[in-house]
Amino acid sequence: MSRTVVLAAAISLALAACSGKESTPVTDTQPAPTQQPADASANPLLSASTLPFQAPPFDRIKDSDYLPAFNEGMKQHLAEVRKIADNPEPATFDNTIEALERSGETLTRVSRIFFGLVQADTNDARQKVQEEVAPKLAEHQDEINLDPKLFARIKTIYDQRDALGLDPVQKRLVERDYQEFVRAGAQLNDADKASLRKLNVEETTLATQFHTRLVAATAAGAVVVDDKAKLAGLDEDAINTAAADAKARNLDGKYLLPLQNTTQQPVLGSLSDREQRAAVLKASETRAEKGDANDTRETIQRLAQLRAQKAKLLGFENYAAYSLADQMAKTPAAALKLLTDTVPAATAKARGEISEMQKVIDAQKGGFKLVASDWDFYAEQVRKAQYDLDESQIKPYFEMDNVLQNGVFYAATQLYGITFKPRTDIPTYHPDMKVYEVFDKDGTSLALFYTDYFKRDSKSGGAWMDVFVEQDGLTGAKPVVYNVCNFTKPAAGQPALLSFDDVTTMFHEFGHALHGMFSKVKYPSIAGTSTSRDFVEFPSQFNEHWALDPKVFANYAKNYKTGEPMPQALVDKILKARTFNQGYATTEYLSAALLDLAWHTQPADAKLQDVAPFEAAALKKFKVDLPQVPPRYRTSYFDHIWGGGYSSGYYAYFWAEVLDHDAFEWFKENGGLTPENGQVFRDKILSRGNSVELADLYREFRGKDPSVEPLLVNRGLK
Repeated sequence: MSRTVVLAAAISLALAACSGKESTPVTDTQPAPTQQPADASANPLLSASTLPFQAPPFDRIKDSDYLPAFNEGMKQHLAEVRKIADNPEPATFDNTIEALERSGETLTRVSRIFFGLVQADTNDARQKVQEEVAPKLAEHQDEINLDPKLFARIKTIYDQRDALGLDPVQKRLVERDYQEFVRAGAQLNDADKASLRKLNVEETTLATQFHTRLVAATAAGAVVVDDKAKLAGLDEDAINTAAADAKARNLDGKYLLPLQNTTQQPVLGSLSDREQRAAVLKASETRAEKGDANDTRETIQRLAQLRAQKAKLLGFENYAAYSLADQMAKTPAAALKLLTDTVPAATAKARGEISEMQKVIDAQKGGFKLVASDWDFYAEQVRKAQYDLDESQIKPYFEMDNVLQNGVFYAATQLYGITFKPRTDIPTYHPDMKVYEVFDKDGTSLALFYTDYFKRDSKSGGAWMDVFVEQDGLTGAKPVVYNVCNFTKPAAGQPALLSFDDVTTMFHEFGHALHGMFSKVKYPSIAGTSTSRDFVEFPSQFNEHWALDPKVFANYAKNYKTGEPMPQALVDKILKARTFNQGYATTEYLSAALLDLAWHTQPADAKLQDVAPFEAAALKKFKVDLPQVPPRYRTSYFDHIWGGGYSSGYYAYFWAEVLDHDAFEWFKENGGLTPENGQVFRDKILSRGNSVELADLYREFRGKDPSVEPLLVNRGLK
């Protein structure tokens, strides 16, 4: 069933995301036709790419190719599945389970390419394709998942699994397939299946609508500044970038401050004009609440309601109970306990941080109480006072390409022996992208790796990893992996200097990439990052630790002008300040995660909820209603849960953080950054995908269940 599972994951992530140039000169930006003959000779999506690693031929693909390729891919896939379901031979692992793994090759290929592109570099034509194809794909998925003959074959194998001589991975795959079909409604009666089909199409349509509106709302919400004096506090490079961004939108003589997907915006730490800070935060918080075509609130109301109805139809109390049943947490109660147990320590630390900043305001005779839009500005002053550290001191040591080459890649080489070679012959969908071939420690070719790091209006907010080609032990396909971020692109001729948060993001996303590259699993539906949400963030968050490893840090933290390493005194300041502002960071995260669970633990008979009152009541209920600390994402722009695959799953970052800090304790106990330790982690975690029950996989590596203590210590909460 892998192809259907992989397809569902691709659709889910694609809908999740996070004025630029056209992605490639050959891209057809005219609206795609609703129908077009599927000509394999003319449409490069209808046959396997002849490029190395079957990399997408972006130089040949036109926007008008996607819809015909989707239609043909769905047609082929249904024919393949029909053949499996109608097979007169008794059901076996080979003719049913493995056959499903091999099905849907064309549809998987076009889905991975299209949804990767529409997330990172959308346009009107691609959005039209997405709007048309999303409900079709939902119907297509149901056509397979709700096929009684197909499910009967899977159930036969599942019921006999202990007597079939299957190896442990095959048995795991059979159990996963059976569970996926049951969760998709295979055991419902015909009337309930019909109801489920309608709910699935509506959910997919609304999730697509939410995401499209949010991308537009975020671009439209950029703050236009007429007076350069209002930008006091920003350095000259940032002001030049703001002027260039404004000019790109035909706003000559003005300045543009684009919005990132989070509530707080990076410029708030520097802007000294209090009114301007308030204007930026208001623009961020209300971007999708303007009562215009980009307003997301009605979409959210219905999404929450229909998800609850879907859960009830499938036999669950609420959508979170349905969603978490196949995650490591298993129940909403377990996820809530992890989050709410941390709330008292987090909010207490945040209140202490408020007190420290208020002292600064009072000492400066500010005459006002700290509000949310003041936080970053005064936090930066407290950091300077307490740690003699500010962002402008450290950014010159974090030039983007140097961080990638001599930090991210270097750490991977030290741990796993892999090396990287630039490939300029592989086409990309945008000129800012770079491609690397990855070689294993024995010199064999392992994977392709793409980077797409700069923010643009055509890109969703946030940062993510995915694959254009999944590792597949059945076909021998090697992974084609990409990382996407939203770093600020510098003005022409200037270096791209990162904050340390950006550096951490780069290490984080590459941790996901390693999980995809090192996959060594026979069956693609349980390969690579095809794991539960609350496990998939573990390898990525674990990889963040190497950003501050002394050996790695010394190799990349060098002044972009002089090449001199960061002075030890400045390094010490960064290390000393690691737990600074963690009350805020933890509380804003917990607020968002608890909001997610509040929305998705509503019963099926709950009425449509007004977004603002519901959000306020939920934050108060969970005791995270600090006005100075808004949620990392407010409901109306919470793309993880409305537009994508993290509905009732945003807690997963915290759950995985327990694993990542506990795993890093093992590394410290065993000598840290060594090839031997890297090989153990690769063999026991990174290469095994979802081929073993994930809790057992972790215990096999660690020798015990994870402890929450290292997380609390690292966040300065204990």
